[in-house]
Amino acid sequence: METRTTRHWRRPEMLLFLMAAGVPLSFATWQALLNNFAIEAAAFTGAEIGILQSLREIPGFLAFAVVFVLLILREQSLALLSLALLGVGTALTGFFPTVIGLYCTTVIMSVGFHYYETIQSSLALQWIDKSRAPETLGRLIAVGAFTGLLAYGLVWLAFEFFDLGYRTTYLVAGGLTAGIAVVAWLAFPKYPEPVIQHRRLILRRRYWLYYGLTFLSGARRQIFMVFAGFLLVEKFGYGVDDIALLFLLNGAISIFLAPRIGRLIGRWGERKALILEYLGLIGVFVAYAFVSSGPWAAVLYVVDHMFFALAIAIKTYFQKIADPADIASTAAVGFTINHIAAVVIPVSFGLLWLVSPAAVFLAGAGMAALSAILASMVPANPAPGSETVLVPAPETA
Repeated sequence: METRTTRHWRRPEMLLFLMAAGVPLSFATWQALLNNFAIEAAAFTGAEIGILQSLREIPGFLAFAVVFVLLILREQSLALLSLALLGVGTALTGFFPTVIGLYCTTVIMSVGFHYYETIQSSLALQWIDKSRAPETLGRLIAVGAFTGLLAYGLVWLAFEFFDLGYRTTYLVAGGLTAGIAVVAWLAFPKYPEPVIQHRRLILRRRYWLYYGLTFLSGARRQIFMVFAGFLLVEKFGYGVDDIALLFLLNGAISIFLAPRIGRLIGRWGERKALILEYLGLIGVFVAYAFVSSGPWAAVLYVVDHMFFALAIAIKTYFQKIADPADIASTAAVGFTINHIAAVVIPVSFGLLWLVSPAAVFLAGAGMAALSAILASMVPANPAPGSETVLVPAPETA
C-alpha cells in the first residue's frame, strides 16, 4: 500500500530531480578530464578538439529526430534510456585513448546526453506549473550543480591523491549515471502526459524570437564550452586538478545562485534577465580576448559560468507563449536550432584559433550583443498572441 511519503517522492518533479542528479556524474567528469585527456593521451591540437566538439554536437543537431522516436517510445522511457546511454559512453571513454577512439566514444556519450536534455526540457515544461517554473528550473540546475560538485571533487581526489588515471575515473562516473537510470526506471511509475503532444515536426512563425534566442545561445555556449577551458590548459598550463577545482567552484556557486536566479526571473521577467545576461557576457568575452594572466583567466571562467542560469529565461519565455501540445516537438526543434551553430563553430573557430585566439572571443562578444538586441524584443508579459513587443498584447475584457 502506497503511503503519503511514498506518493511524495514518486511525484514527477522528484523524477526530474533524480535524473538531473545523474547527468553531471558522467558529463561533468567527461568535461573536466577532456582537455587534459585529449592533449596528453591523444596528442590533440586546437583543430582536433574543434572536430571532436563538432562531432559531439551532431546528435544535438539531430535532436528533431526525437519526435519520430516518440512514435514508439514514451517521453519518460526515452529520457531514462538516453540517461543510461550517456553513462555507457562516458564509461567507455578511457578505454580508447586515440583520436578516432575519442571521437567514437564522444558520439555515443553525446547521443545519450542530447536526447536526454531534449526530453528533459519537454517534460519539465509539461510537468511544472508556469507560476513555479523559474524557481523549479533553478532548483534543477542546483541539483545538477551539487552532483557535478561531487564529480569534480572525486576527479580532483582521484588524480591528486589516488592516481586512479583516466580509465578508472571515466568508468566509475559512467557506471554511476547508468545505475541511476536503472533505479529511476524501476522505482517510478509511468506518468500520463498532461497534454497529448504532437508527434510531428512543428515550426511556427510566432515562435521566431524563441528560435533566434535559442540559436545564439547555442553559439555563445560553444565558445565557452570549447575554447574557454582550452585557453586555460593550452595558454596557461592548467592541470587536471586545477580544472577540477575551478569546476568545483562553479558548482558551489550554482548550488547557491541558480534557485535565486530562478526567483529573480520570476520577479523581473524574462526580458530584463536576458538583457542582463548578454550585457555581462559582452564584457566577459572582450576580457577573454585580451587576458594575459592565468589567475584572471580563471576568474573570467567562473564569472562566465555564473551567467548560465539566466538562460532559464529562454525556457520560461517559451512556456508562456507555447501551445501546450507543441512543447515536445518544439523542444526538439529548438535543440536542433541551438546546435546548428554548435556543429559549425567548434571546427571553424578551431581553425580561427590557430590564427588568433582573441578573434574567437571577440566573435563571442558580437554574438552576445546581437542576443541583447533580440532579448529587448521579449514583451514584459509574454503570452500566446503576445510573443514579441512587435505584436500588441491581446485585449482583456
